[in-house]
Amino acid sequence: MAVSVAPQSIPGPGHRSRIFVDMLRVLGLFAGLALLILAGLMSLRFGSLELSTRDAWNAIFHYNPDVYEQTIVRQMRVPRTVIALVVGGSLAVAGTIMQGVTRNPLAGPSILGVSSGASFGVAIAVYSLGLTNNNQYVWFAFAGAMLASIVVFIIGSAGGGGATPVKLALAGVVISALLGSWTSALLLLSQETMDNMRFWVVGSVAGRSLDVLKGVLPFIIPCLIVSMFLGHQLNVLSMGDENARALGMNTSRVRLISSLIVVLLTGAAVSVAGPIGFVGLATPHIARAIVGADYRWVLPYSFLTGSLLLTTADILGRVVTRPSELQVGIVMAFVGAPFLIYLARKRTMAN
Repeated sequence: MAVSVAPQSIPGPGHRSRIFVDMLRVLGLFAGLALLILAGLMSLRFGSLELSTRDAWNAIFHYNPDVYEQTIVRQMRVPRTVIALVVGGSLAVAGTIMQGVTRNPLAGPSILGVSSGASFGVAIAVYSLGLTNNNQYVWFAFAGAMLASIVVFIIGSAGGGGATPVKLALAGVVISALLGSWTSALLLLSQETMDNMRFWVVGSVAGRSLDVLKGVLPFIIPCLIVSMFLGHQLNVLSMGDENARALGMNTSRVRLISSLIVVLLTGAAVSVAGPIGFVGLATPHIARAIVGADYRWVLPYSFLTGSLLLTTADILGRVVTRPSELQVGIVMAFVGAPFLIYLARKRTMAN
């Protein structure tokens, strides 16, 4: 009696090619992590006072409080390095999610008014209530970011066609300019507010303690973990709302969760380091240039790239104007402005 045997499915060349590409992407994550560690070590060594690699190493693993160089590393450079890594990664992930949800390549926390809203919330807290501690005004940063994002969405949704990418970008620019002028007015009206916010308002990771970062980590860590599982949802959203709903996705719920993550990450980052622009805008494009448009890979790559970008910018700010320092927000503005012009002039982006 003949026995029929079901043919075994043999992986085709396309399947083997996808496996190979995924392996390269995994190796790329490890390479990015290695670069991040190298940037962290350079951040510990280079600055207005250049130290040796031995001083930086001993400050971490064999700390002697009587050695001046090791004290500088422990008390000044370790906090700003850790803060740059966390803040850069948080802003990058927030920008990636925002671009995915709005399907707008020019979207970002600074472009759509979220950073300006958080800054204005902090300015209100310092001016009206006299709050000077980051742990005290973090809630005002969250509230300002949330209100600004709601206003931008309402304005961008007005008229026919709903919330199109161009309308959201224009609304974000207007709201950012308005909130920025209000923040500047509060700084000019109160010398005390100016003194408390003059270094914070330009965006800086210097002079912050790790206690400030610990106050917002309960918001940052869960949001980063959840965001890494949003890749599939963002991929589906990129096909359009109608197609996403046809595939059974609750687009309103996904947008709500994504928007909440963006607000929490941006509010926490701004409350610690101030409004640092262009990280959330540029990083997703760099990540997509490396791994393609799959958000399952773009999100982790964005975190590594954002951390590396902000840490490197902080190092440049310390080295270029030695012995003084240039705040990291100013360095990012020098780097990000030409990048924004480049994106705006690309024909595919304009279309």
